[in-house]
Amino acid sequence: MSFLLHPRLEADTVVLGELPLCRVLLSLDGRYPWVVLVPRREGIREIHELSTEDRAVLVEECAAVSQAMQTTLSADKMNVAALGNMVPQLHVHVVARYEGDDAWPGAIWGAHPPLSYLGEQRAARVAQLRAAFGDIVAFEPGAELTR
Repeated sequence: MSFLLHPRLEADTVVLGELPLCRVLLSLDGRYPWVVLVPRREGIREIHELSTEDRAVLVEECAAVSQAMQTTLSADKMNVAALGNMVPQLHVHVVARYEGDDAWPGAIWGAHPPLSYLGEQRAARVAQLRAAFGDIVAFEPGAELTR
């Protein structure tokens, strides 16, 4: 069975690139620097359903992405979470947070309606993330384009 991205993730994100295990997505909510990692394993809903090896890779990929974002974007706090209440496919949110951001200190989910990227904002965010991730993410061409 081939890997398919859940329709809601497909609608709410764009593909930035690939890690060895995870597809790397950019949330279309421009309010926060927000990346979503989705293990390319069909039918997985929970972290414990991954093989031991895949679990270890997922943790390392989450750590690498989180550290790169915090360092490059000077985030005050990194939020890393796998919720899955709305989308059953296993995915991990990695969100850079700043004291005084629109939802601080609370959770981002449901705090405000999504805020679309305007003009060149998405291209600027993709450029930031390219700089943050360096060689760890194989970037897809066109991620900076609006849809």
